Amino acid sequence: MTVSRRTLVARVTLGLLTIPWAGNAQDKLPRIGLLESGTLAGRAPLWNAFRQGMRELGYVEGQTVIFEARGADGRSERLPALVAELIRLKVDVIVTGGAAAAVAAKRATAIVPIVMASGNPLEMGLVTSLARPGGNLTGVQTLSVALSAKRLEMAREVVPGAVRLAILGDEGSPASVAGVSETQAAAQTLGVRLHAVTVRTPAELEGTLSAIARANTSVLIVTPSPMFFGERKRLAQLAVKHKLPTVYGSPEYTEAGGLVAYGADLADGFRLAPVFVDKILKGARPGVLPIEQATKIRLVVNLKTAKALGLTIPPAVLTRADETIE
Repeated sequence: MTVSRRTLVARVTLGLLTIPWAGNAQDKLPRIGLLESGTLAGRAPLWNAFRQGMRELGYVEGQTVIFEARGADGRSERLPALVAELIRLKVDVIVTGGAAAAVAAKRATAIVPIVMASGNPLEMGLVTSLARPGGNLTGVQTLSVALSAKRLEMAREVVPGAVRLAILGDEGSPASVAGVSETQAAAQTLGVRLHAVTVRTPAELEGTLSAIARANTSVLIVTPSPMFFGERKRLAQLAVKHKLPTVYGSPEYTEAGGLVAYGADLADGFRLAPVFVDKILKGARPGVLPIEQATKIRLVVNLKTAKALGLTIPPAVLTRADETIE
């Protein structure tokens, strides 16, 4: 059969029009916004845990899903603009790291689904119920008032007879600010003297820890904060430099050289978040997905740091430790 040149050109043109272009295919992939209160680099281990969780559910970056990552670098005033940018990109879900990011996302949209990877949405007033959050937010809870009080008790156990305790807060983190308030309330109940100090930027840490040490502080409690997490290695080094026994809120701090940590493994929250993202992408409404609570609370002691501080950890603490680092 003979095909005219005009017919052949028409068929080729039609065929080209029906080929799915790579750009169009990319546009159809689910787009997930990753909104970080701190620095993306400093919190990379947590977001790597999230990406690993997504891979385990079959989502391959660039092939079956697109990630749009934005970090505020510890400056909460930048978050509204970053959320607005993600919304303009038409992301299908926003995953938040840090309480400030969750607050900013919730204020910016009541439509785009939000999945928290850490924090306490109930205590921050983002939901009215963990079992049925309603609205457009769900995810994982990793913080609670009970843990703040427990850390205060732990600080007193680590240094028996401690007279003066201090707590370090991050002014840009709602979770940290709440942690300071909660610990102060517990200290008042226990009749413990607790001095609260807050910072805004990493540049203030050196001078602040030096001042805390000069005030003859027996133990320092560091509240959970994206900025502190990003600076966890430096915080540990400064604590040793100024001979400050320090209690932190998650095991990642002791792995970076901190003395004692009591709290949930933050990476667990980021590993759980993909389950919510997957369900939402498959049609589930976030408001009916119960918020999961991190139940794996760990006590970790860094004996190498204790030695550097010239401190002997009481046997009662060591026997309850889930892990010791030597």
